[in-house]
Amino acid sequence: MCGIVGLVGKKDVKVKDIINGLQKLEYRGYDSSGIAFSQEDNIELIKTTGKIENLRKELGNEIDNNINIGIAHTRWATHGGVTDLNAHPHTDCTGKIALVHNGIIENFQELRKELIEKGHKFKSETDTEVIAHLIEEYYNDDLFEAVLKAIKRLDGAYAIGVIHSEEKKIVSVRKGSPLVVAYNDDYALLASDITPIIKYTKNVYFMNDNEMAVLEPGNIEFYNINGEKINKDSVYIDWDEKAAEKGGYAHFMLKEINEQPDALKAAIAGRIKNGEPIITEIDNLKEFIIKKLRKIFIVACGTSYHAGLTFKYFMNRYSKVDVDIEVASEFRYMNPHVDKNTLVLAISQSGETIDTLEGIRIAKEKGAKVITISNVYGSTIPRESNGAIYMNTGPEIGVAATKTYTAQIAILYALGAKIIELREGLDEEIKDILKNIEKMPELYEKVLKTNEKIKELSREYVSYQHMMYIGRGFGYPTALEGALKLKEISYIHAAGYQAGELKHGPIALLDEQFPVFAIIPKDSLYEKMKSNLMESKARNANIIAITTEGNDEIKQLTDEYIMVPKTHEALYPLLMAPVIQLFSYYVAVLRNLDPDKPRNLAKSVTVE
Repeated sequence: MCGIVGLVGKKDVKVKDIINGLQKLEYRGYDSSGIAFSQEDNIELIKTTGKIENLRKELGNEIDNNINIGIAHTRWATHGGVTDLNAHPHTDCTGKIALVHNGIIENFQELRKELIEKGHKFKSETDTEVIAHLIEEYYNDDLFEAVLKAIKRLDGAYAIGVIHSEEKKIVSVRKGSPLVVAYNDDYALLASDITPIIKYTKNVYFMNDNEMAVLEPGNIEFYNINGEKINKDSVYIDWDEKAAEKGGYAHFMLKEINEQPDALKAAIAGRIKNGEPIITEIDNLKEFIIKKLRKIFIVACGTSYHAGLTFKYFMNRYSKVDVDIEVASEFRYMNPHVDKNTLVLAISQSGETIDTLEGIRIAKEKGAKVITISNVYGSTIPRESNGAIYMNTGPEIGVAATKTYTAQIAILYALGAKIIELREGLDEEIKDILKNIEKMPELYEKVLKTNEKIKELSREYVSYQHMMYIGRGFGYPTALEGALKLKEISYIHAAGYQAGELKHGPIALLDEQFPVFAIIPKDSLYEKMKSNLMESKARNANIIAITTEGNDEIKQLTDEYIMVPKTHEALYPLLMAPVIQLFSYYVAVLRNLDPDKPRNLAKSVTVE
C-alpha cells in the first residue's frame, strides 16, 4: 500500500530527513511520490511520477533546506492516472493545507460535487483531494477541529496526515489503514509503518481505527473521533531497520498472508455494503449486461485462474449465464468461441501477463467486451479493456500470490452478484454471501491464530517429495491453489484433483510416502468427501484435513486437521486460503528455501 511519512521538530528538520524516511517505504511499491513542507508560513509542494530519485532531482538544492514541518507520500494509484497532479500530497484552494492519505474514500464523488458547487477548484482526479477541500471548508484557525469535522463526512478507509502552514503540528487519523506515530525529545513522527521511525526512537504507538493523533515537537496527544482525549501505551520495537521493512516478519510472504484482513477490507471498500454489490466500474456496460450478455469467458493464469474457477462455480450455482474458463496460454490458441454477446473476464495481478493480454486482444477482435481485475493501476491489460476493477490491496512483494488471491475472489463474487442483480435480481442467499464477505476480515483474524498448529503440521510433512490435494465443489479450486503454493515455494511435487477422480487414476499413486491434503468443510458434498478420505486412508496415505469448527467426526478420519470457522459454503475458498498459504510457507522455510524468491519464477510473466 502507499507510504506516508511526517516529521515535526523543535530543532530544524531537513527536507532530506523526510525523503530518507520515505525511501525506507519503497519496498511497499509505488508509482509517484511527493512532499509538502512549511517554510516561513508557506506550504511548498513538490511532486513527481516515478521513483523517489526523481523527487530528489526535482528538489535539487532544496533537499538540504531547514524546515519546520513536512509530510511526504509514495502513491500506488487507485483513483486517477499516474500523473504529477494526482501524486500526493494534495492541497486546498488556499494552498495552506496539505494532506497525505492512504485508503479509499467511497463517497468522494458526492463530496466533490458538493464542494465544486460551493466554489472549490480541484486539480486532480483523486478521491484524496476531496479531504483537503473539506478540511478547508471547516477550517477556523484550528486544524484539529477542522479535521475532526471533516472525517465525520467520510465513508471508507483512510490513514491521513494533515498540516497547515500557520500551525506547527501534524493532525493524523486512522480508520482501516495502518498508521504509526512516535516522538522523542526533539521530534514527533508518523508513518505507514515503523521503518522510517526507528532511527529516532523504538517506542512507537500503533494507532487503532477511529483514533486521532496531534503531533507537535517532542509530544503527541491522542483523541477518539468525538474529540475526547485518550491514553495510549507505547510499544517497544526490538527490530533493526531491515527487519522493520517486513513488519518484523521473516519474509514478505508471511507479512502479506497476515495482511489479508486489511487487504480484504480495502478490496471490498465501496463495493459491498450491507449485502449489496456496488460495482461502479461496470456502469458503462450495464446495457450490454442486461440486454446482450449470453456468455462469460474467464481468462487467467496460475493463482488468478484458481480465483476465476471459484467464480465459475459461484456463477454456475447462482446465475443463468453460461460461464466458461480457460488458462490464457491455451485460450489464445484455441479459436475461442466468443462474440459480441460475450463478456471476457481477464484476471491478472500485474496487469501485464502476456498470455492474458494477447487473449483479450483476440477476444476484442471477435467483438467481445472485456473487464479486467488487476492490482496495478494503469497497467496494459486494464488500459486495453472496456472496464477495470482494481484490487486496492497495495503491492504484493512476495512472488507467490497470497493477499491478491483472496481479494480477487471477493471482488469476483461482488461482480458476479452485480451481474445477477442487473439480469435477474438478487435473492436472499446471495445477499447473505456478500454480508458474510463483509465479516470475513474478522474471521481471518481467527484463522491466522492457527498459525502455530500449521507450523507444527508442516514439520511432519517437510521431508515428503509428493503430496496430493483433493476437494469437491468449491473445495476443488482450493485444492488446486494449495498444490500450486506448495510446489512453487517448497519444490515438492504436488497435484490438485477433484476428489471424485481419485478412483479414475490418481489413487494409484497413494501410499505411505504420498500424503493427501483434503479440503473437507461441512458443506453439501461433505459425505462424498468422507468416502474419498476413507479411500485414501485405506491406501496407507497420511492425511491432513481442513474442516469446519465443531466437526468432531474428522477425528475418526485423520489425526491431523485444522479447523476454520463455519461460513457459507461458497466462502470456504476465502476462509481456507490462509491455511494452505501458511502450510506451504512453513514447509519452504523448514527446507531452508526463500519463499519470497522461488527459483525460476517471476512476479509478472511478460514473456510467453
